[in-house]
Amino acid sequence: MKRKMKPRVLVFLALCVALNLVGGNLALLLRLPVYLDTLGTILAAACLGPGAGMLVGLTSSLVTGLTTDLFSLYYLPVQLVVGLTAGLVYRYRPQAQAKNVWWRALAISLPGTLISTLITVLLFNGITSSGSSLLVQVLAGLGLGKTAAVFIVQVGTDYLDRVIGVTFVAAVYRVVTTRLPANN
Repeated sequence: MKRKMKPRVLVFLALCVALNLVGGNLALLLRLPVYLDTLGTILAAACLGPGAGMLVGLTSSLVTGLTTDLFSLYYLPVQLVVGLTAGLVYRYRPQAQAKNVWWRALAISLPGTLISTLITVLLFNGITSSGSSLLVQVLAGLGLGKTAAVFIVQVGTDYLDRVIGVTFVAAVYRVVTTRLPANN
């Protein structure tokens, strides 16, 4: 039997999608070497579980891909993996504390990094709309192979991006979870 989603949960999920859209567009506009498009995905996954994180990631990728950045559609699997991984990480260790940021960010970023590296290399030959493409070109220009350059840049930028996301979640987690219990 399906449970009806409460309005406050629906509003929270919509806010998480908006957070992804604003963060992603800001990073794209400023050509930042981070993406900022998973802040809402990680927050939803931390507060409501992997399914919510994946739903927010899916919705964000579709909206962004159909409106401002077509590349976002190709990276939809990364959003799904980030939502799933973040949900699992926070399910087993729900306390969001600043001292746990480094390992949470690493656990959340690695699976997505492997997928995004494959997508970037196989579909785009290392060049996308992201500011990190500039770093790939520098490394490739220094003689590093395209795949190695993309992987090195993805590891660094994805990890930094997830550190920002996990730090953000640590800052708002307690406030949100007191008003939005996980079983709603």
